[in-house]
Amino acid sequence: MTVIMDTGIATKCIYGNHEKFEGDRTGAISFPIYQTATYAHPAVGQSTGYDYSRLQNPTREQLEKIVASLEGGLDALAFSSGMAAITTLMEIFKPGDHIISEADLYGGSIRLFDHINQKNGIEFSRINFAEEDPENYIKENTKAIYIETPTNPMMNVIDIRKTAELAKKHNLLLIVDNTFLSPYFQRPFELGADIILHSGTKFLSGHNDTLAGFIVVNTPELSEKLRYIIKTTGAGLAPFDSWLVLRGIKTLPIRMEKAQENAQAIVEFLMQEKKVKNVYYPGIPGTNNYEVCKSQASGFGSMLTFEVESKELALHILESLKLIPFAESLGGVETLITYPTAQTHADVPEEIRIKNGITDSVLRLSAGIEDKKDLIADLKQAIDSFRE
Repeated sequence: MTVIMDTGIATKCIYGNHEKFEGDRTGAISFPIYQTATYAHPAVGQSTGYDYSRLQNPTREQLEKIVASLEGGLDALAFSSGMAAITTLMEIFKPGDHIISEADLYGGSIRLFDHINQKNGIEFSRINFAEEDPENYIKENTKAIYIETPTNPMMNVIDIRKTAELAKKHNLLLIVDNTFLSPYFQRPFELGADIILHSGTKFLSGHNDTLAGFIVVNTPELSEKLRYIIKTTGAGLAPFDSWLVLRGIKTLPIRMEKAQENAQAIVEFLMQEKKVKNVYYPGIPGTNNYEVCKSQASGFGSMLTFEVESKELALHILESLKLIPFAESLGGVETLITYPTAQTHADVPEEIRIKNGITDSVLRLSAGIEDKKDLIADLKQAIDSFRE
């Protein structure tokens, strides 16, 4: 087995660390889909290395190796969705444990924490990391700090290095959801994180055609613990879906660059629009988010959120767009616009939504790879056609 460790990230997106899979002798350039549930054994006490696809499958294994390589991790585990990954991760904690989390999180994560994990005895403190010191919330039973950066949907940027230093000082795990920037723009292990999460449905897959989730770890202990849980609970990603994500990752660098270019053009347009009150994007110079993001990431990504003058205008934009689909999710080649208060964060209590800035006039946009002039023209006609 030949292993090349010093390739760039664009090369890793295609080859990982260049570990050769010895099971295929055809020379196929596209990694095969091993669409099988079980595997024959040569004899009693002997194995090909694969026993049952709930435990492991060659296609999923190849995907996991590539994702681990992209993040610079020891191991990656592929799940049937991003929420399946987070749900599995929460199983490393026990009743009575305490977790400090950022207040502005994906609504599905908040729903899981509030209605599943708390029921099972895990305690949470949700805080605004930009305004509050997480050290003030650390208790004897605190076990981890959980953050997204940038956050969903208000695009707050959390200082990973600073948070990692605090976590290590108190012997806590730092969990970073890296979905919005992907390993192409941000590598949390290099900043001190212990566990990285991804909704692989988003940028890693990149085509809005499958669901996936990942946990990436950097220690044998966490790898062993999580491998046991995924084997037991059975939330591993299916072979065909693994292949779809493998295919999508190959174009991650060029998709991320083009989508970021489009996002920046859209941000510039929206900031000139009189009917737009606020634009939230890490790449706006002169903001604290800009400085922190610049210090820990190589790009600002393609996610942005903007607030318009009224709920009526927000609804009009959603109904009037002719090119950009009004749809949940993000990170695909298609630009998508979302209404967080009624979609991604609908299950978040209203008082929490409002406190986080998610009003009924806020829209979230995931820039895709279309021609930017077409995206801007579509947004402009939707805004200009509004009559109060």
